[in-house]
Amino acid sequence: MMVLGTSSVFAKDSDALKAIMSAKTFVEAQNLINSSLSQMQGNEEIAKAYNKLVDLALDKVNKEQAIIDKNMLNQQLKQGEQQKYDTIGYYNAIYDAVQSGLECEKYDIMPNLKGSIKPKFHKPNQERLFNLRLQLINAGQDAGNKQIKEEALKNFGMYVSSSASSLFKDVANKPAYDQYLGEVARVATVYAYQDKKLDLANQYCDIALQDTAKALHKEAISLKSYLLTQGLSSKADSLKAVETLKELYVKENGDDQIFSILSSMYSNMNNKTEMTNLINEKLQKDPNNFNALAMKGQSEMNAGKWDDAIASFKKASAANEKDALVLTYIGFCLNSKAAALNNAAEQQKLYTESMGYLEKARSNDPNREHANWSYPLYQCYYTLYGANDSRTKALESMNK
Repeated sequence: MMVLGTSSVFAKDSDALKAIMSAKTFVEAQNLINSSLSQMQGNEEIAKAYNKLVDLALDKVNKEQAIIDKNMLNQQLKQGEQQKYDTIGYYNAIYDAVQSGLECEKYDIMPNLKGSIKPKFHKPNQERLFNLRLQLINAGQDAGNKQIKEEALKNFGMYVSSSASSLFKDVANKPAYDQYLGEVARVATVYAYQDKKLDLANQYCDIALQDTAKALHKEAISLKSYLLTQGLSSKADSLKAVETLKELYVKENGDDQIFSILSSMYSNMNNKTEMTNLINEKLQKDPNNFNALAMKGQSEMNAGKWDDAIASFKKASAANEKDALVLTYIGFCLNSKAAALNNAAEQQKLYTESMGYLEKARSNDPNREHANWSYPLYQCYYTLYGANDSRTKALESMNK
């Protein structure tokens, strides 16, 4: 009799759930859930409560969607006036519907009071929310265009994170529906970083990295490599970042972007052995790799090995003759080598050679956006043409 009595009690909705099911607005129902979650009888009731939130959010969506559809029809038929609709309310309701659907799913697939798992809302919510979820992209774009970055991140982020929910995992032909996932994840990464949410940015970027489209994947690699160098406040942080970069470097088959950042990390940490090993390994596989040759030259330049640095930078320049920074480094190394000599003729020869590289750097980067070629070129002009030459004077004023 006690068992039967208990079952009959649980068969009825709790007072907390009854109040929620009687709510007329989304905000009212949401407040009731937040204040009475612990008063509900098990996961079944909580799932039912969140499903009510989905219903109420969709009421708003459907109301505004009806106006949108009517406006589109009137525009096609060239009749009737365009009616105003609540754009912000429409997008907020879409977000609320999806978020509430995810919460409903969480409890819907948990054991009920009898210990059984019998989802009631999974399929209905999947059918009414999956296509609607695409509107989160439009909501994010609308907020981004209005420079409301927090809202843009919220909507883009919900589109990305909801993809992994069990609510949508068994959707037929899901990859085709999720064709924008990688690009939206990349955009969400940028917004999360701008909002100083590094953990979230890394989470979204990992999803963007899964996209196989070549251009997008390259951008995602660049973002991930950069993110791993941010927020490093201790040596332990730096070592952890290096290990993650090394794993990513192997996974991405020795990607040049990751190589550059990893070698820079080694340089900043003064880990010359690891940097040398990384560079040598890269050059063994690709002897003409521009990034590896440039890093090798920079390492040699920092050590004052002018001849070695000049040779490495010249090889790098042969691989990419437009790079103004490498051209400037060649000039700097030639000038430094000349300054250490006592032979005037040899000095003049080196400064003349240096001038050729530096003038090419000037031509490729006239506004010094990538390389400060002006001072080493001034040294050349001063030595070769004298202090009063117009070319020397022009560069002198540039360096003040």
